[in-house]
Amino acid sequence: MPDAERRPAPLIRPPKLLTDVDRAATRLELFFDLAYVLVIAELAATLAKDLTAEGVAVFAGLFAIAWWSWVTTTLYANRFDTNDVLYRLGKLAAAAAVIGMAASAPDATGGSATAFTLSYLATRVVLFALYARAYRHVARARATIGIYLTGTAAGAACWVAALAVPGDWRFALWGLGIVLEALGPVAATRFGGNVPLHLEHLPERFGLFVILVLGESIASVVLGVHDTHWTMESALVAAVCFGTVAALWWTYFDLGGAAGKQHLVHAREDEGADAETGAADGYVYAHLPLTLGLAAAAIGVEQLILHPDGEVSALGRWMLPAGATLFLLGTAAVIAGTARRWSAAWPWPLAAAPFVLAAGAPTTLPPAVTAGLVAAALLVVVLAGIRAQQRGALHTTET
Repeated sequence: MPDAERRPAPLIRPPKLLTDVDRAATRLELFFDLAYVLVIAELAATLAKDLTAEGVAVFAGLFAIAWWSWVTTTLYANRFDTNDVLYRLGKLAAAAAVIGMAASAPDATGGSATAFTLSYLATRVVLFALYARAYRHVARARATIGIYLTGTAAGAACWVAALAVPGDWRFALWGLGIVLEALGPVAATRFGGNVPLHLEHLPERFGLFVILVLGESIASVVLGVHDTHWTMESALVAAVCFGTVAALWWTYFDLGGAAGKQHLVHAREDEGADAETGAADGYVYAHLPLTLGLAAAAIGVEQLILHPDGEVSALGRWMLPAGATLFLLGTAAVIAGTARRWSAAWPWPLAAAPFVLAAGAPTTLPPAVTAGLVAAALLVVVLAGIRAQQRGALHTTET
């Protein structure tokens, strides 16, 4: 073997655009994702203790913030991850900040608001520094990077201002900061000089995040059975709920998510059409309702297993069917957003969403029956998707 092939890569390497090389998720990215497992677990546990309309609203808002921090870091890595020492240190620092978000999440809107704000701000500082480094070294992408730098700085400024204001104004500034940042990828698509994303790496990373959130449902099954001491009633509900989770997995990885990836692949083959039409944008943003629905469904699973005697609250009973419905709407948005037409998601899976939601309507039924109705509805969704796939109406590729 030539000496050049034996020589290790330099410890410090300047960022470069990596959207035209074969690559997959790195071990560092997988390690980084572990911090988000903690955030989602803490948010879910907090909502389970305060299962009210206000608690659901806080859960959804904090989940969106955590999700967005993951997305922005992933979008940077998708284009510029050279995996050198400086990048690794930045990524590890961001992971530490996310752990801080997890630790402060249970009381993020109360006594730990400052800690949560500072933890999120730390992720923005790291992201800004990474983009500033890329701006220096990747001349071709400076228009795109400049947009991301502007969005990150504007969003961070809102979070800094939130440190100085009390009460609900603080949370309004959080939301404004996220909105300003979220405009960045859309603006980069239209005004960034056609610097595409890596359209094989992107679905892999989002698929891994979906698995991460699905893991909460599996954890809910385990905790529910454990906390009810393996009673026959709770074990029955748990078995049905596991079937529900399996149907959600199948719907995303073999059908909906696979269809979204197929559309992205076609966009890449069309000479970077994604950068002009927004197929990748549709894919990214549609995953917020999709993953939020999965997280809500996980809480519903736990509620039904913990209360097999029927003493579950009305909101607790609705979490599983409502979460599964939101997941289906997000799946439809993934398909439609990447295909750039809503008809691509009709009738599957868009038409199925009302039927899944209706499974939770009979509020006097035992939890086992509620879980069974949701599972049966999702089984029909899977079978209908498979039929559409086999008939050629749903084009998919492996995710």
